[in-house]
Amino acid sequence: MGDAGLRVLKDLRGRVAAVTGAGSGIGRGLALRLAAEGCELALSDWDEEGLAETCEQAAPRALKLTHRKLDVRDREDVYAWADEVVRDHERVHLIVNNAGVALGAQIVNMTLEELEWVMDIDFWGVVHGTKAFLPHLEASGEGHVVNISSVFGLIAAPGNGAYNAAKFAVRGFTEALRIELEATRSCVSATSVHPGGIRTNIARKARTGEAEAGVDRDALAEQFDRVARTSPDEAARVILDGVVRNRRRVLIGGDARFISALQRLLPNRYQALLAWAMRRSDTPLV
Repeated sequence: MGDAGLRVLKDLRGRVAAVTGAGSGIGRGLALRLAAEGCELALSDWDEEGLAETCEQAAPRALKLTHRKLDVRDREDVYAWADEVVRDHERVHLIVNNAGVALGAQIVNMTLEELEWVMDIDFWGVVHGTKAFLPHLEASGEGHVVNISSVFGLIAAPGNGAYNAAKFAVRGFTEALRIELEATRSCVSATSVHPGGIRTNIARKARTGEAEAGVDRDALAEQFDRVARTSPDEAARVILDGVVRNRRRVLIGGDARFISALQRLLPNRYQALLAWAMRRSDTPLV
């Protein structure tokens, strides 16, 4: 629910929005939606080719568009980008920390380097983006931080320990931020987003651990495609609706709503149910 008395971002038209991971998936969906809303856009991604495609699609409708290659693991680079956004657009009202990666590996098998890779992008990338943009959002007089977690930030899933760790951390970080902003009656708010199965390339681009190198990644990606029922455009619509309504948490898709309910109703039992289901599944436990 929204909070009366706080000045929040109720109207996106004419506002400046920055999005990481804008080269594909939810990030591209957000860029196109924000352009259609009449926003100025500052887009970034490590994938320059994908970013260029997004810019080409968004440019005709965006009030203004800037873009740059960005490694969200690099704190100094993220801070420099935030300063560039304000220099080029004069202000910024919305930061969406969306860039992310996935790793399929059992914890007993994953290397520390693999775990650090996921945490550096999925968690520290969110921290860098939040910290870099927060003073600029405050200076704008109305702002919003959107951090993309996952349904795997609500429940744990076997074979996804690193991803779980990062996405649970994003959820905790964002919820604490939201409380602090409300307590100080800031002009900035924050929302934690938990997508279910979204039709993006994250499963196809996911790494597998060294011990899982023989796993058929195409088969896993095809299985993901069968259960991923929500389009990036629909995900973007739900996220932006959550921004203007000042939602604390945004769940995307029926699967996300089901998983959220499962966690609330069976906070301990769901783990045993997942273990039971995986033992009886033909799907490899990566």
